[in-house]
Amino acid sequence: MQIDLRTVSIKPQRQTYGHIERRFGDKPASRYQEGTFDLQPSANFHYRPTWDPDREIFDAARTALKMQDWYAFKDPRQYYYGAWTLARARQQDTAESNFDFVESRNLGALLPEDVRQLALDLLLPLRHVAWGANMNNASVCAYGYGTAITQPCMFHAMDNLAIAQYLTRIGLLLGDPGALATAKEHWLYAADWQGLRRVVEDSLVVQDWFELFIAQNLVLDGLVYPLFYKTLVEDALSLRGGTAVAMLTQFMTEWYAETAKWVDAQIKTACAESPENAALVRGWIAAWQSRALDALTPLAQRALGERAGAALDDLATQFAARVAKCGVPA
Repeated sequence: MQIDLRTVSIKPQRQTYGHIERRFGDKPASRYQEGTFDLQPSANFHYRPTWDPDREIFDAARTALKMQDWYAFKDPRQYYYGAWTLARARQQDTAESNFDFVESRNLGALLPEDVRQLALDLLLPLRHVAWGANMNNASVCAYGYGTAITQPCMFHAMDNLAIAQYLTRIGLLLGDPGALATAKEHWLYAADWQGLRRVVEDSLVVQDWFELFIAQNLVLDGLVYPLFYKTLVEDALSLRGGTAVAMLTQFMTEWYAETAKWVDAQIKTACAESPENAALVRGWIAAWQSRALDALTPLAQRALGERAGAALDDLATQFAARVAKCGVPA
């Protein structure tokens, strides 16, 4: 008996969902496209919110920014929930290995006392900055328009919660529970932290969600992370025997480098839409950058001493170059 095996190709009746087909054509779609585009509720609302009766519950007018297509805000990382969780799981494995390495070899106790104390004094209050970033990105997700930008903002919010937890673990590893209470007291009452605290707390009540996106994800993160995790940790502390601190903050430095590309892509898209958008973005950046730099000055002076002025000038120069690459007019 002879058996002939034949391969039959069955063409699927549909390549993807209807709303994705209408946007991209009748072809197979990526998971990112299916989990991102045209998911924003836009019709058939039962009532306007009682706390804001002038707008719909999901309303593009909650920002002064104007866009023809709110799905122009694409994520260059192409993160949807599955891709984001896989990426963060790999980073968490690395972070856990670093914490285990430092703890098992008692590297925290081997740090010079002045380095250990400086790390506790200048890193632990940043837990509250990260918590503010978590709240702000959750707010952008709640009031923003278009899943392409609100979805990654929620990922960003949870990332900041993780950073706050990592900073807590650093405090427990290098100090004790009392170090966390001391850091909270510094955040609430120490004179050199009050400028940054005020900027963070003022950002919590910003009504325009895209202004909040700029204030938090571009300006605050764009100045805080290079100053603390690059200049302070990787340069100043490591040169004084604090390499263990750099290991414990590896997640923060890698996360910032990755997410900065996403933030820059959103700013570039907004500015390219219209001159009016570009002018709005420029004004928001200028206002928040000035406040953030003033707030960081006493902390830089405490951390870097006489090198603080040059470090802040370099920070401002690098930030200006980054903003210019995003297409923000000078």
